Amino acid sequence: MALTAEERQKLYAQAKQLRQDIVDMTSWAGGAHIGGGLSVIDILTILYFKYLNINPKDPCWEDRDRLVLSKGHAAVAYAPVLARRGFFDTEELKTFNKFKSPFGMHPDSCKVCGCDASTGSLGHGLSMAVGMALGARVLGKNVKVYCVLGDGECNEGTVWEALMAAAQFKLTNLITVIDRNGLMIDGPTEKVMGVEPLADKLKAFGMDVVTVDGHNMDSLAEGIEKALAAQDKPVAVLASTVKGKGVDFMENQVPWHYGSVDAALKEKAHASIEKMYEALLRGVGV
Repeated sequence: MALTAEERQKLYAQAKQLRQDIVDMTSWAGGAHIGGGLSVIDILTILYFKYLNINPKDPCWEDRDRLVLSKGHAAVAYAPVLARRGFFDTEELKTFNKFKSPFGMHPDSCKVCGCDASTGSLGHGLSMAVGMALGARVLGKNVKVYCVLGDGECNEGTVWEALMAAAQFKLTNLITVIDRNGLMIDGPTEKVMGVEPLADKLKAFGMDVVTVDGHNMDSLAEGIEKALAAQDKPVAVLASTVKGKGVDFMENQVPWHYGSVDAALKEKAHASIEKMYEALLRGVGV
């Protein structure tokens, strides 16, 4: 089902706010994995504010949908999403990566309300998500499990073992989303350890594949809807993204995999985000 004009406006407005949150948190903490946080934020926005069946007032609700952020280093994006979704007060974000804060560089499900899995060691999240999806089926639960991975993470063999299991057990209640920003900590993915042809590999492992624009809400919605309608095979949504998206001096720049922003850079980053959304909202007619 296509997004309504109201849904589109709200999703883009939410993503804009979350990008500003990411910049602020990176500044407050003295550094964070900001590049990958900015590339994945539109994916997390549409999942949490459109699709996930959850209740922040009852975070342990047994019949809730689950999301595993396998690229756990994007916690700087994940924490503000959970806060803006109502799991905790946004003021708590100011403690990000501070001593005794529940919010670290990687998410901890024992400390962060709304977090379904502790992640950070890359390659493990999809296996956890497969277990959750299979468990839901065994229990007869109408639960969807979403797993968000990075593309560099697809170097890990455990990702492919999990994909084999997802296909073997026909886990159509599992929706895998890959943040394909093309960069990893030490360079372009295709120079460090190439993953292409990624779509063909996913298909060879038994997945159906939908390719989308990971920064376009309508494209993301179309891909997720196709995944939710799957009958025979689980679906992988391959989302084409830009590392550092929204902050012009960070976009497609390897050094911004992890970085810090001083007062001047923070102001410049906020201005860049404002400028991007002015142009974007004119373009989509919002």
